[in-house]
Amino acid sequence: MPKNRVEKLESTVAELESTVEGLTEELVESKERIRVLENALDTQPPSRVPDRRPVETPQAAPDDVEAATAEAATEVEDDVEGADEGEADDEPQESRTDEIIVA
Repeated sequence: MPKNRVEKLESTVAELESTVEGLTEELVESKERIRVLENALDTQPPSRVPDRRPVETPQAAPDDVEAATAEAATEVEDDVEGADEGEADDEPQESRTDEIIVA
């Protein structure tokens, strides 16, 4: 029986050697693919600071400004007329003065 056990161990060793060789070959191929991809991308070390881009503020068209002004004026007139007619608002009126409280 000792001969059978030796043969089994030798078989196991041969399988393990084959597995190690295969894994080593895969590792070498993976490293090569990574190197090729890095060279193709010409990567720089990533930075944690995002790129700063100037923020452009869109300009309103003159017609849009006139329309908004007219709409705001109409709303103010409606509010003034409603107050003149004695309508009671459920909402508290806002103060139009800026107050600074100094403690």
